[in-house]
Amino acid sequence: MIRAALLALGLFASPEASAAECESILFDEARFTACTVDVQRDDVRLFLRDPEGEVYGTFSRLQSGLADGERLVLAMNAGMFHEDLRPVGLYIEDGIEEMWLVTTDGPGNFGLLPNGVLCISDARADVIESRRFAQAGPACRFATQSGPMLVIDGELHPRFRENSSSLNIRNGVGVSEDGRRMVLAIADEPVNFHHFARLFRDGLQTPNALYLDGRVSRLHAPGIDRSDFGFPVGPIIGIVLTEPAVDGGEG
Repeated sequence: MIRAALLALGLFASPEASAAECESILFDEARFTACTVDVQRDDVRLFLRDPEGEVYGTFSRLQSGLADGERLVLAMNAGMFHEDLRPVGLYIEDGIEEMWLVTTDGPGNFGLLPNGVLCISDARADVIESRRFAQAGPACRFATQSGPMLVIDGELHPRFRENSSSLNIRNGVGVSEDGRRMVLAIADEPVNFHHFARLFRDGLQTPNALYLDGRVSRLHAPGIDRSDFGFPVGPIIGIVLTEPAVDGGEG
């Protein structure tokens, strides 16, 4: 029933669908926005700093920093960050590692092990538990570490409680088993971790999913006339569309 409802909303995109489709969905009496990305077709990147080394921080600054003819069609904050907006854990952008992998437990949601890594290559995306990634992680063109994991091989994080009163606006990312379909989702009303994780496992059918953040969670989705604003964020995941060049020659 859930899958049928999501298919009707267009969340399970066909190969002919347009890039980065976003829809509002109702799951277990809470409203979410979920955006489906085809990793093999869409231009998926992570962004942190402009060419001068300054953190972008906002979707508008990122759009302004793209090359001529490039347009940001979808974006979301993509991992936890320090006060100066540096990533807390592993961060790789276009093959260059800025921050290393952190595998020790610690305070806050990031340290609520198991946490994980979103790894994006040219052919697929994976969400991998951090200690497993440290042992035999794939090569990543882009990677961001966050925590906690929401879904681990089809199982919810063992620390989540269904009746938890810790409610928040939350965002995260899940991937399909074949690594081609990536879903970015954000809660449109406060939910607990258990509810949010079940959205990815049972509603979006992603067997591995990673929490990205809460309270600062933001989505840029011009296709549905949405672009959240607020305090600057650190890493951003974005889908870029390159417009075809216009032939200015004589006819």
